[in-house]
Amino acid sequence: MDSSLLPFFRPNGIVIIGASTSPQKLGYGVARNLTQSGYTGAIHFVGQSPGELFGRPVHKVLAQVPDPADLAVLVIPAKATPAAIQDCAARGIRAAIILSSGFREAGADGAALEQQCAALARLHGIRLLGPNCVGIIDTHLPFDTSFLQPPMPPQGGIAFVSQSGAFCAAIVDWSRRQGFGFSQIISVGNQVDVSEAEMLSAAAEDEFTQVVAMYMEGVSDGARFVRAAGTVTERKPVVALKVGRSPAGEKAASSHTAALAGSDAAFDAAFAKSGILRAATAEELFDWARALENCPAPAGRRVAVLTDAGGPGVIAADALTAQGLQLATLGRAARALLAARLPPAASVLNPVDMLASASPEDYAFCLSTLLTDRGVDSVLVILPPPPMHSAESVAAAIIPVVRASAKPVVIALLGSHLTASAFESFAGARIPTYPFPERAASALGALFRRAQYVGAQRPQIAARPFEVPFRRMTSSIDLLAAYGIQTADLRLATSAEQAASIAGEIGFPLAMKIASPNIVHKSDAGGVLLNVRDVESVLNGYTQLMDSARASLPQADLLGVHLQPYIFGGQEVIVGAVRDPQFGALVMFGSGGIEAEALNDVAFALAPLGSDEADDLIRRTWAGRRLDGFRNIPPVDRAAARDALVRFSWMVHEHPEIDQIEINPLRVLTTGAVALDVRRGP
Repeated sequence: MDSSLLPFFRPNGIVIIGASTSPQKLGYGVARNLTQSGYTGAIHFVGQSPGELFGRPVHKVLAQVPDPADLAVLVIPAKATPAAIQDCAARGIRAAIILSSGFREAGADGAALEQQCAALARLHGIRLLGPNCVGIIDTHLPFDTSFLQPPMPPQGGIAFVSQSGAFCAAIVDWSRRQGFGFSQIISVGNQVDVSEAEMLSAAAEDEFTQVVAMYMEGVSDGARFVRAAGTVTERKPVVALKVGRSPAGEKAASSHTAALAGSDAAFDAAFAKSGILRAATAEELFDWARALENCPAPAGRRVAVLTDAGGPGVIAADALTAQGLQLATLGRAARALLAARLPPAASVLNPVDMLASASPEDYAFCLSTLLTDRGVDSVLVILPPPPMHSAESVAAAIIPVVRASAKPVVIALLGSHLTASAFESFAGARIPTYPFPERAASALGALFRRAQYVGAQRPQIAARPFEVPFRRMTSSIDLLAAYGIQTADLRLATSAEQAASIAGEIGFPLAMKIASPNIVHKSDAGGVLLNVRDVESVLNGYTQLMDSARASLPQADLLGVHLQPYIFGGQEVIVGAVRDPQFGALVMFGSGGIEAEALNDVAFALAPLGSDEADDLIRRTWAGRRLDGFRNIPPVDRAAARDALVRFSWMVHEHPEIDQIEINPLRVLTTGAVALDVRRGP
C-alpha cells in the first residue's frame, strides 16, 4: 500500500473536526459512530462548543489536540475546509477525509473551492479523500468514520468501494437483511485527490478482504485504473457496477467505428482487459460478490441441479444456459446411487428431481452423490418450502455437505415466511443463497468467468512484439505498411482520362471508389464499382461514380476516384479504432463492408493487444467465428487476421494523434489479409 494512504486504514489517532454535541448534526453522528465502533486508537474532537462528548473533551482548535493524531475527519461547512486543511498541515496531519458537500457537485463556485483545497493539500503533502463522501468503515480493525445510521455492518470479506455515498448507506442497511457483511466500506466522493484506483488497490491489500465490489460513475484516470485493477485481479476478484451506460453525448462520427463505439464500450473493454467482472444491476453486484467471497472456484462449466420440483429445475436449466454454463451429464455410478435412493418416478438425469416427498436425508445424500461425480463442477440446489418437512431441517442436513465440498454449491431458496429460518442457517454458514434459480445461476456464471480468467495465460505486453522501420510516414497507407499490414495499391484519379491511364498501370480487374472526405458510406452514395475489366468501363465508371456522388450528397467535396486491384475471394471484416478520452485507443473488430452497421456485429478491446487478446476479440463476433468456415463459406487465414489486428492495435496505441481510423474492409484471404479501404477521421 502507498505509505501516504496508511493513515486512512491504520490510523493511530483520529480527530473529528466539526464534532457536535447536538444529536441533530452530522458532527454528532460521526463522533457517535467512531466512539461506538470499537476503535482502540486515540479519538479526538474539535468543535465550536467546548465541553465533553462521549466522555472525551471537545477542543476549540486543532492545535490543542494531543498525539497521536494522523487522520482528520472534516464535518464542517465547505467554505471552512481550506482553513482546516491549513490547520492539519500545521498540526502534522497528512491525511484527511472531507465528508462535507457543497463542492464540485454544487456548481462552479463549489468546483473552484474544491480546487483550492486540492492545491493546499498538494502544497502541504496531505492526502484528501472526498469531498462529498461518507468516509471509511473497517469492520475488522475496527473503526467507523461515517455518519451512517448505526450499527456498523456485520463483518465479512467484501470490500465495497463506492462513488456514491447514498448508495453506501442503502447497501449497508440492505445487506443486514441479505445475510452478508463487509470487510471495508470506502466512499470516495468527488475524488479531488485519492482516486478509486488507489482505493481499489488499498482495499485489496486488506487481509480480511476476499473480493472487492465497486459502484462506479466514471474514472479519474482510465489508464491508471486499468493498471491498478489488472494487478488486483491477479490476486483477488473484483466486481463492478458501472452506471450511466447510455452515452452522454454522441461524437460526430466520421467512421463506422465511432458510430458503433458508445462511451460504455470503453468501460466494457477496460473491465475485460483488467479482469473485472461487470455486473448489470446492484443485485448482481452483491450476488456475485457473495459467491466469490464464499465459494471455491469451479473446475469447469458443468452444473448439476438438485430439486424436489420439476418447474424450478427447468427454470434453472434455462438460466444456466444463458450464463454460458451447461448441465452436467451424470456418470453411470451417480445415476445408479440416485435411482436406488429415490422413488421410481423421480428423475435421476440432470436436473435431478427428487419429487416433493424428498426428506432432509434425501437432499443430503443426493447432494453428496452429485458432488462426488467427476463430471460435475458445481451444484445448484433448489429448495422450495417442503410439503412434509421444514426447510430448516433440509438446511441443517445439507450444510455439512456443502462445507466439506471442494466444489461450489449455491442455493435457490424459494419462498419467504416458510423458509426464513433456513435462510438464517445458510447465511450463518456463509453459503450463498438466492430467492430464485436465475440469480443463483448468475452467481455460478460469475464464479466460472472468474475461474476462466485466473486460469488463462496472460503474458504481460511490455513492448511491441515486432519491429517498425523508422521512416517518414505521410499517409495512413504508409503508416499501415510501416506496421506490417498489407494494403492494396491505391491510386487517385482526378479525371476519367487519368483513371484510364492508372488502370493501364495497375491492370485488370479493378475496383473503383469515390474519393471524398465527406462520404463515409460509399456504397450508399453509389460510390463503388467492383470487378471493372476494361478501359471503356473505367471511363464510363469514373463519370458514373462522380454523378452518383453529386446526386447523393451535393455538398460533398469530391476529390476524384480511387482505383485499386480487385481482389477476389476471402471474407470481409472491419478493423477500426477510436480514441476514448479516458482509456486511450479502443480497437474494434467485426463484420465488414456494408454489413458493419447493418449487423452491429462488432466487439471492442483496449489497445495494445497481445495474440491471445486479439483471438478473444475475434471470437466474440460472428465475423470472427466465420473465419474458420461456415456451411458453404470456406475457411480463410485466421492467423493473418489476428496478426493484422495485433499490429493495428500497436499502431493506434503508439500514435496518439490518431483520433479515428478504420480498415473497412480488411479482406482475409486463404493466405494473408489485405486492407482494401482505409479511412482516418479527425
